[in-house]
Amino acid sequence: MPPSPRIGQMVNAYAPGKGHLSPADEALVARRTRALGPAYRLFYETPVHLVRGQGVWLYDAQGNPWLDCYNNVACVGHCHPRVVEAMARQAATLATHTRYLHDGILDYAERLLETFPDPLGHVMFTCTGSEANDLAYRVARAATGGTGVIVTDNAYHGVTLATAQMSMSIGPAVAPGPEVIAIPAPSPANYPGGIATGFAAAVRTACAALRDKGLRPAMLIVDTVFSSDGLWLDPPGFLAPAVEAIRAEGGLFLADEVQPGFGRTGGSMWGFQRHGILPDMVSLGKPMGNGYPVAGLVLRPDVIAEFGAQARYFNTFGGNAVAAAVAMEVLRVIQDEGLMHHAEVTGAAFAEGLRKLAARHPETLGDVRGAGLFLAVDILQDGAPDPAAASRIVNGLRDRRVLISATGPQGNILKIRPPLPFSTSNAEQFLSALGAVLAEHNPA
Repeated sequence: MPPSPRIGQMVNAYAPGKGHLSPADEALVARRTRALGPAYRLFYETPVHLVRGQGVWLYDAQGNPWLDCYNNVACVGHCHPRVVEAMARQAATLATHTRYLHDGILDYAERLLETFPDPLGHVMFTCTGSEANDLAYRVARAATGGTGVIVTDNAYHGVTLATAQMSMSIGPAVAPGPEVIAIPAPSPANYPGGIATGFAAAVRTACAALRDKGLRPAMLIVDTVFSSDGLWLDPPGFLAPAVEAIRAEGGLFLADEVQPGFGRTGGSMWGFQRHGILPDMVSLGKPMGNGYPVAGLVLRPDVIAEFGAQARYFNTFGGNAVAAAVAMEVLRVIQDEGLMHHAEVTGAAFAEGLRKLAARHPETLGDVRGAGLFLAVDILQDGAPDPAAASRIVNGLRDRRVLISATGPQGNILKIRPPLPFSTSNAEQFLSALGAVLAEHNPA
């Protein structure tokens, strides 16, 4: 019998016969199953059929607007006109790979690297964050001579063979791989004696476990806001001792910025900057192209030196001329529209609204955590995690055309991650909808 998936994998998923599909959408689901096979999943008990996007809004086939409080991929907003225009202009001019000289990739690389602290001085381009993390692992193996990887126990880092085996949230049928050790996420419950010291000690213990298996540590990889683990952000700086610990064991530190990067946390461009640390490598993905498939790996030059001496790197589509043009425009929009500061201000107001709502519904809403426009709310019953209630809330919001999801190993944590142009009035709409869902399920 195959291993059971984690609860967190199932909390926001369509199960045939459970939702209330129209005949047309039921036929579309059947068609999807025939064409795409059994491994794909749909969100929500009743799947959403979307046909258009603009800003923070998505639109269904009937023209109804849905408030997007979840999709970090379109970080500057769905179908941003400047990004769309840059994509079309470059695609109509030249669309080819990186083995010819071209200014576009260099202009973007130089502009991107300006957002990173020294000595992070090189960037390599891929199509997806999964590829970026896979490449980082290859680089780490060459740089350290090790193969062992340390991750957190509900992490998600990608879909390649190597990165899926580092992605504990996928489930025990896939992860951990034979060279991967998982450690508890940096939550107060997991480290009551102190998150900074406890998490660093867990890294050292994992390194010892790798050595007991005859493996040398290659890297510690973390999403720097630990979003799949439940969004663990505080106290700022707690990651520093863990980074010191992996380096003392001969390994490297890879900051996975696919979810927290590009200004989402508000106070800084990159999530690792909240901790005052300098990674050896930084992986980028989803929001980098606002939906266009572009991603990358930023590195210290000394880290890539051994890999570069041993092997050549080529990616047909990674960093192609269109990708570079799109990514450049995304970066310009973030800066021109002040979206990092906007995320900080709007996110603070949003979090405060959630805390006020939690004070009125202490029987269901627990701790509220967030940085910028990345927020999480624990859903509880009698103080214990309640994934069933989280599912009711996620689907109740869906019924009011507000889109979020759930996260954490038990699937009881609301995950709120809207496009960066999200406004305080959008937040008020969300809070009103959430309040209505809570009142419906917990009548006074």
